[in-house]
Amino acid sequence: MLVELRAENYAVIDHAIAVFGPGLNLLTGETGAGKSILVDALALLMGGKASAEVVRHGADKAVVACVFEGTPSAETILEENGIDAEGHEIILRREILATGKGRVFVNNQPATVAVLKQLAPELALVHAQTETLTSFDQAQQRMLLDRFAGISTDAIAEAYAQWRAAEEKLNALVEGEQDRLRMVDLWSYQRKEIDAARLEPGEDETLETEKRVLANAEKLYAAAMGGFEQLYEGGASAEVALRAAVRNVEELARYDGRFIETAQQLESARATVGDVSGSLRDYAEGINASPERLAEIEDRLAVLDRLKRKYGNTVIEVIAFGEEVARKLAEVEDKDEILKVLRTVLDKAAEEYQRAAGALYAERKSAATKLSKLAEAQINSLAMKVRFEIGVRATEETLAWTAAGWDTVEYRIATNPGEPMKALDEIASGGEMSRVMLALKVSVEEGASKPKKKSAAPRTLVFDEIDIGIGGRAAEAVGQKLKALSKGQQVLCVTHLPQIAAFADQHFLIDKRESDGRTKTQIRLLDDRARTHEVARMLSGAKVTDTSLQHAGQMIAASR
Repeated sequence: MLVELRAENYAVIDHAIAVFGPGLNLLTGETGAGKSILVDALALLMGGKASAEVVRHGADKAVVACVFEGTPSAETILEENGIDAEGHEIILRREILATGKGRVFVNNQPATVAVLKQLAPELALVHAQTETLTSFDQAQQRMLLDRFAGISTDAIAEAYAQWRAAEEKLNALVEGEQDRLRMVDLWSYQRKEIDAARLEPGEDETLETEKRVLANAEKLYAAAMGGFEQLYEGGASAEVALRAAVRNVEELARYDGRFIETAQQLESARATVGDVSGSLRDYAEGINASPERLAEIEDRLAVLDRLKRKYGNTVIEVIAFGEEVARKLAEVEDKDEILKVLRTVLDKAAEEYQRAAGALYAERKSAATKLSKLAEAQINSLAMKVRFEIGVRATEETLAWTAAGWDTVEYRIATNPGEPMKALDEIASGGEMSRVMLALKVSVEEGASKPKKKSAAPRTLVFDEIDIGIGGRAAEAVGQKLKALSKGQQVLCVTHLPQIAAFADQHFLIDKRESDGRTKTQIRLLDDRARTHEVARMLSGAKVTDTSLQHAGQMIAASR
């Protein structure tokens, strides 16, 4: 449900806020007061095209914003686009600069118009005079039929995704086959070169260490033996000094127990010196200053360096590159078998899609017949005399396959006797289109299949000047239908007719006033008394009489 709509420096509006409620929200006012401007502002927040012309003269930018109650599907869209939720509400805002540029915010976080368009079907469907035909495109026509029939497209969407994935995998293998064949010689050479090296993981690091040892054998031997002599072998070695110190401290410990632990610590240090000196001696004795081994290592490292320059920074990366090349070669060699498997998978996925699409077509065909009859009756009760039908055509060629099935759904109408059926987008009158949309929505809400789970529908429906070209009993019928529709979802409607205004749950007055030489549009919610006065104005014109007030009160009472 739309909770709040606000506009600043938008067209003739300097600052306006409207807080809407459930049920039927009607907007009335003098011609040119700016009623449709508010509808256009909401259309912008649903992803409509913006223009610098909407910026109020003298302002730097126009700002339109609204607050909707959140829905699970809308929150999923926010999550997919990396936008944090704001409790149970969704806040949309657009800023249109005088330069023509603009910014979009969702829950006060930067977003794009594309995100608004994704959210729109979950939040509202705006039938503005300028947007009616474009908003009710093929997809919307199909979605309305699906809602009437309680059809879910989850199964067909899953079947389509599996078929597309199988097709793309097969095409990638087939289309890339020529390139792969051209690469076979290179891959074969690379695999042969890497295999011939008989690489061991980490051997480059091990060989580098051994090379450093061999290249500095004399220095290492001298250092190890020097350390050994200083620690253990020489007459002034650390071991000799520690041995003498141990004897002296043990003598102290015989008379004073405080030195027992000290003597033990010195003996431990002496043992450690012995161990270290032994290790140094063994290391020195193990040094093999072999020029042959050094040359062998340098040759091996040269081979490894050459491979690393071509295939990776380490031996491990070179090994991994060789394994990948081997996989590619095996894939080319096993091409026929792989293609056979992929084609089998694709055929199975196609059969599953065809089965699901065929069942979906049958459901839609049956539902279209029922909805056509209901909608035609509803349309003709709104001061129109039309023939109406819904065509469902299945196109089984794969080019027509989509996640919603292979059906084309088209709503057709003949507005005058003797005329052929034409697509809805060929209707000239915006008022006629709005009434058709109203009749369709009422038909869907009243006739939707109850046992099945309904598909998601817009929670707020907006109709701009749905009453063009009608009056009297037809206008009252429109009001009754709007009221009926508003029982299931929130409805906003701009109207000029008192017969419709009398049915409002919330009645808003839009009026223009001059202040400081500027025209300003404001919006206010009417209480019962003001509402009666506004309906009376709509009945009698500029001069409200007692008779018109009485008549207005009777109309409002009758609508309840």
